[in-house]
Amino acid sequence: MATSAIFASGVGRLVLGAAVLSALTLVPAHAADDPGRAPGGQKPTVVLVHGAFADGSSWNGVVQRLQQDGYQVIAPPNTLRGLPQDSTYLNSLLKTIKGPVVLVGHSYGGEVISQAASGLDNVKALVYVNAIMPDKGESFAGLSAKFPAAPLTKALRQVPFRNGDGTTGTDLYIQPSKLHATFAQDLSRQQASVMASTQRPIAQSAFTDKLTAAAWRDKPVYVLVGTQDRAINPNLERYEAKRAHARKTVEINSSHVSLISQPQAVTDLIVSAAHDSGHQ
Repeated sequence: MATSAIFASGVGRLVLGAAVLSALTLVPAHAADDPGRAPGGQKPTVVLVHGAFADGSSWNGVVQRLQQDGYQVIAPPNTLRGLPQDSTYLNSLLKTIKGPVVLVGHSYGGEVISQAASGLDNVKALVYVNAIMPDKGESFAGLSAKFPAAPLTKALRQVPFRNGDGTTGTDLYIQPSKLHATFAQDLSRQQASVMASTQRPIAQSAFTDKLTAAAWRDKPVYVLVGTQDRAINPNLERYEAKRAHARKTVEINSSHVSLISQPQAVTDLIVSAAHDSGHQ
């Protein structure tokens, strides 16, 4: 290869390397942060736990707002395989986070955070969004029986599954034709149709799993009630808030998926929890 060609090739590599370094410097700090790194300043890390039939992207509107306000945010996967597995997984993640944590659960995620946060001093507040909050020794099935069943209970579809080790179980899905009316009536039909196609099932056993601990018994609690919730009876959500002596209960005119339809209201409650816990 001619000397000029070698020189040109070397310059090309230097330019490419500089471009890569430049691009890396443009990545927002929150995107590059290690989950185990303590957040800058006094702001807590906000951990958002999704519920049944969803994934972490259901928090996108809330994540964007919290990040704009300077919060480090983690929206980990909730495997929806049942309370023992899901809460143990979340507990292990929470133990890797340095600094204070505001832990948020939507729907079934409320059960998961209640058990996962037990005994963890870094979790400074619990926020429940259209959530399930059983007590120790209580299941969602037992708790929900105190109130009339929500419309969603008549829209579920059972699908058997088999695991790699040969064990079997039953998954629950929402019937696609009924998802809009029973789960997300304040979203567009197009949004609901996409949700129906991308929904993640929950193991039926999750509804009868009993909590072994309830962190809301000894941590500050904040509750958002969706007054038009058709997946969890709003009166159950109010009962839970009262039983937990919630420091703040907010009621908004939303479906079960308030985190998608009204992300600002959800964000405001999370920020209130962060401020009240002494972390700005």
